[in-house]
Amino acid sequence: MTAMLSQRLPSVAFAALVAIAAIAAITASATAHADDAPPPGALDEAAVQSTRAMATELLNQLGQTLKSTLSAQGPEAAVSVCKEASPSIATSLSRKHGAQMTRVGTRVRNPAMGTPNRWQQEALAQFETRLARGDAPAALEYWKVADDGKGQRELHYAKAIMVQTMCVTCHGTAADIPASLAEKIRIEYPQDQATGYSVGKLRGAVVVTRPLP
Repeated sequence: MTAMLSQRLPSVAFAALVAIAAIAAITASATAHADDAPPPGALDEAAVQSTRAMATELLNQLGQTLKSTLSAQGPEAAVSVCKEASPSIATSLSRKHGAQMTRVGTRVRNPAMGTPNRWQQEALAQFETRLARGDAPAALEYWKVADDGKGQRELHYAKAIMVQTMCVTCHGTAADIPASLAEKIRIEYPQDQATGYSVGKLRGAVVVTRPLP
């Protein structure tokens, strides 16, 4: 086994890419690890597998919601749906699994919900390093056992989300984003920084924090 794996949500294409990325995230071995990755310590395989399944469930539910909205109403409607549906799905699954589950971005659309904390920044930085040296995007996974500050062990897990072709409609350059959609994003996300991406770049990660025995 190897090591590597991180919380929050917003946006359309960020979630839309999930519809594609989720399948790869499940089927990929996702156990490649960087030489500079933190060791898993006493973490066992079952804990990793079950946490990976939680992340996959979040990606699948969010992807299905966004796909249906995009297909029926288009990207402008999906902006609003995603703003409301993403946090709701993450909250519901977090309660179901007794964990904190969400997504974070390398650049955020909604600072209140997509900003990575310290360990999530570490995970994203490791993903960038691994991509630069040629690691397969589908294998970009991070995990670490940490102390929650109260004497309780917890697992920090992150799975990379890459920019897909459909994502540039909402997260690409000014030339990629239709004017009406750009205005919709400006209204819904006045602090948006999540543009300027191209296909194949790291968009962010789905992240899970869960207590361990």
